[in-house]
Amino acid sequence: MKPVWIVDDDRSIRWVLEKTLSREGIPFKSFASASEAISQLEHGAEPPQVLLSDIRMPGQSGLELLQEVKTRFPSVPVIIMTAYSDLESAVAAFQGGAFEYLPKPFDVDQAVELIQRAIDESTHQSGATEDEALAPEILGQAPAMQEVFRAIGRLALSNATVLITGESGSGKELVARALHRHSMRADKPFVAINTAAIPKDLLESELFGHERGSFTGAQAQRRGRFEQAESGTLFLDEIGDMPQELQTRLLRVLSDGHFYRVGGHSPIKANVRVIAATHQNLETRVKDGLFREDLFHRLNVIRIRLPSLRERREDIPLLTRHFMQKSARELGVEAKRLADPALKYLSGLDFQGNVRQLENLCHWLTVMAPGQQIEIGDLPAELREAAPSSLASDWESALKDEADRLLARGVPEIHHLLEQQFERILISRALTHTGGRRIEAAQALGIGRNTITRKIAELSIDGGKESASTQV
Repeated sequence: MKPVWIVDDDRSIRWVLEKTLSREGIPFKSFASASEAISQLEHGAEPPQVLLSDIRMPGQSGLELLQEVKTRFPSVPVIIMTAYSDLESAVAAFQGGAFEYLPKPFDVDQAVELIQRAIDESTHQSGATEDEALAPEILGQAPAMQEVFRAIGRLALSNATVLITGESGSGKELVARALHRHSMRADKPFVAINTAAIPKDLLESELFGHERGSFTGAQAQRRGRFEQAESGTLFLDEIGDMPQELQTRLLRVLSDGHFYRVGGHSPIKANVRVIAATHQNLETRVKDGLFREDLFHRLNVIRIRLPSLRERREDIPLLTRHFMQKSARELGVEAKRLADPALKYLSGLDFQGNVRQLENLCHWLTVMAPGQQIEIGDLPAELREAAPSSLASDWESALKDEADRLLARGVPEIHHLLEQQFERILISRALTHTGGRRIEAAQALGIGRNTITRKIAELSIDGGKESASTQV
């Protein structure tokens, strides 16, 4: 077994945990800071079996370490240690993908139990299929994705039915898996079924199972997906395409918690959390008589809208690097990298197939691109011929979407909030362009020196040099 990593600047905490793990025969490595642990990972150290980290330390925080580990090794369970009063940090830890948090001061036996659970989870992950082991926590730094992460964090202790909406290829099943992984049912089965991919005549049996002899070819009793997901999570993808008669049966299960196998006469209790997903507008399908309104309301208890890749363009470089590394691992080759102009070009494309299309592109480039550095000319012809979206229409559209989102949430002082964000971005980019020289940045923006100095202070903008005269 790989060692458990302990990261805490408090020597006494490290000592207690070291003695506890030694007593239990669990190997460990200790670090006095997050920077030390991150440095080990950057220099090719094998990832830990479990990471146990304090949240507040000099230098980089435990949350930054959590993000680094989850980006590099998504399947490693991370336990965040925090004070009882630090509830906001605990919530942030869950949203960042933490396995659990350990309040300080902690009971030693409680710590051992929690670490052992995390080791069991890690062992289970490593015994999963390769695809499951490589499946990351959802990647994304765009504001729209942060909303998704917050929703997953809030739902960690809930068994509520969830409806995930979003375009095809945007990652709805990843969200469903994250909801399961961070729920109280995490150690129980996660069962997924695409209701649009199974013929209408077979779907009922797939969902509810059948008794022997219930129809031609039914030579043995069969458990359906509801039984397979017992005590766990059932993910119903493309629920909008479910036939009307099966909508009625699903409604009955959600209403009274019981179902019958095809050909069966005894009710079976369903202890299952249902997560449904669709790329369609269910409200429109309800109006058109294609989807039951009562079922829609049963499914639409909590709704998570997953943004398209066009709405989170700033995540394209992050996702591209991740998928290039993933493809390289799968093929057993050295990872290729995209040159900055190629990344910028990709960030301007619409990607109608969303994240799935980008992942497929990265696999194609890993196989087909001739060199280790990929230029625009190495992209597939159909992408080179595709015109990137107009910058003006893109940012204006994003501004409209952000205004709609804030208005819908009832956020106060939206004008002031967006105005500050607009000014912060403009001034930061101008300072980057001028190497931090404020006078040149002010001239480029058409504002005065005193104005830019005041704005830098008001908006807490990093960088910026007072005088251009001493700059080369």
